[in-house]
Amino acid sequence: MNEHVEHSYTADDIQVLEGLEAVRKRPGMYIGTTSLRGLHHLVWEIVDNAIDEALAGWADRISVLVDKNNIVTVEDNGRGMPVGIHEKTGKSSVETIFTVLHAGGKFGGGAYKVSGGLHGVGASVVNALSEYLEVYIHLNGKVHYMRFENGGTAVEDLKIIGDTDKHGSIVRFKADPAIFKETLDYDHDTLRDRLQQLAFLNKGIEIIFTDERVETNQTVTYIYRGGINEYVKFLNKNKAPIHTEPVYVEGEEEGIQVEVAMQYNDGYVPNIYSFCNNINTHEGGTHEEGFRLALTRVINNYAKDNNLMKKDEEGLLGEDVREGLTAIISVKHPDPQYEGQTKTKLGNGEVRKIVSSVFADQLERFLLENPVEAKIICEKSIIASKARMAAKKARELTRRKGVLEVSSLPGKLADCACRDPRLSEIYLVEGDSAGGSAKMGRSREFQAILPLRGKVINVEKARLHKIFDNNEIRSMLTAFGCGIGDELDVDKLRYHKIIIMTDADVDGAHIRTLLLTFFYRFLKTLIEEGYIYIAQPPLYKVQKGNLVRYAYSDNELEEVKKEIGDRYNIQRYKGLGEMNPEQLWETTMDPEVRTLIKVSVENAMEADMVFDMLMGDEVEPRRNFITENAHFVKNLDI
Repeated sequence: MNEHVEHSYTADDIQVLEGLEAVRKRPGMYIGTTSLRGLHHLVWEIVDNAIDEALAGWADRISVLVDKNNIVTVEDNGRGMPVGIHEKTGKSSVETIFTVLHAGGKFGGGAYKVSGGLHGVGASVVNALSEYLEVYIHLNGKVHYMRFENGGTAVEDLKIIGDTDKHGSIVRFKADPAIFKETLDYDHDTLRDRLQQLAFLNKGIEIIFTDERVETNQTVTYIYRGGINEYVKFLNKNKAPIHTEPVYVEGEEEGIQVEVAMQYNDGYVPNIYSFCNNINTHEGGTHEEGFRLALTRVINNYAKDNNLMKKDEEGLLGEDVREGLTAIISVKHPDPQYEGQTKTKLGNGEVRKIVSSVFADQLERFLLENPVEAKIICEKSIIASKARMAAKKARELTRRKGVLEVSSLPGKLADCACRDPRLSEIYLVEGDSAGGSAKMGRSREFQAILPLRGKVINVEKARLHKIFDNNEIRSMLTAFGCGIGDELDVDKLRYHKIIIMTDADVDGAHIRTLLLTFFYRFLKTLIEEGYIYIAQPPLYKVQKGNLVRYAYSDNELEEVKKEIGDRYNIQRYKGLGEMNPEQLWETTMDPEVRTLIKVSVENAMEADMVFDMLMGDEVEPRRNFITENAHFVKNLDI
């Protein structure tokens, strides 16, 4: 458990910076969006405050409850918020924390050594955006209570409502439907996964999640004594690790705590995740840079010192030593500086040197003390280096042939007339018959068609030079014109809508998954910037006389049948090739009526694990997934 931070946490430590009136008018400025993500943000603000109390050494248990009415309760067993009168506001500190923006224990540097949430900002913003919010504080043998309604207005002053032998704070709130018009329904999986992540990142803290809206397993408890060491094992569970125990590094310099855990698997894709004060720094930053520099230097030195490589041989590059690596880098910093508003890239210059120093020293020791594992790791990196050189030759060969140049578009591509990428779209269609219908049914002005013959290679199981040899991959790269991997240039992308259009059957789903795996691993920026879509062809055609309706699901079919009465004919489409060009246009390609699903990556870690499980070499996780989810399948084409 963390040591107590020996600073006061009284009414005088709560600093007031500015008022709260703007929050309800412009909630997006404070929580980013009023969609589902913004709704979850309310929970994270309150949970982060409880985590900060735990990081300061005063709490070791946090519980989060979502009841059937989507009312959230967050409880910790910390000190309890201060209840005295605040000097500047003349109100109780509890009312100050929940009604004054930037009134929290973090700004003076006194109450908390490090903090992830905004604290004070968070509490007051949550209150401002709630229909009502209640606070219970167990402190000095008494239960203190206060309620706010209608966006943060105190109903009455803080009062004592009973005795207690507990200590800590409880915050209960209901999000305001006037603000969150899109949805008030929290996503169970999103809450569960983030709370589990917080438990991994803060070893020894018990986090209990209860969701009364689900039928089974309403309560789950997470506590990880091994912290991020257990996190890496969890992320590698669908893979085949090449050494049994992760490398775990822990240290502190200049008040900055550093933790690193890493384990290699027999795959080719690195999965490296970095955090600062529990915030996932998606874009990396100085902590990740320090880790990468040290990893490359230490493995190169060990390989040469132990004659695994010749002294005069070209050294291993960063991408070689990262192949098949799963790693978590977590720093706790008293004054983190983030680049941009989204807190996704750490900018503190001193962190690079500190992480590099702490990690390098302990990785060197691990390699020296574990020569068998050291040799396995070095040999994997050396093989990766040779594969990289082969891929470089393959890339140069394809470039010489003009395969990656836009000047020689593939013969099977039916391109569109438009040359403005913002208005152009390309359909990736399986098979020649569907491709033929799509070519005849499309609008030639802005819609291009690329038929894919045969299965796209499973990139999860192949190195880069094999991927370049695949005709379908080469055709797509040539048509897109934007390059691949490190050379990807979105400005050269020829179509701003890349639409995967496959049959609504098992084969179609497989091709779609193969394509998405390729995009996720090698053209991830296109997903992140919203250029990848999935077309939704109908499953059924319902006809009654001259009236024709299309249904895209079994539920929709039932609604259509009720709507048009009896004496109708139903045709179930097995594939796109069964539709004539006019039907394909009016159901799946006409921008006025079609349904497109934009592909996004909300949680990169979850996506990595799913792709590993579905497309990797390990059979057992895939079998378990199929067994667990078989009952959800409604239509299976044999």
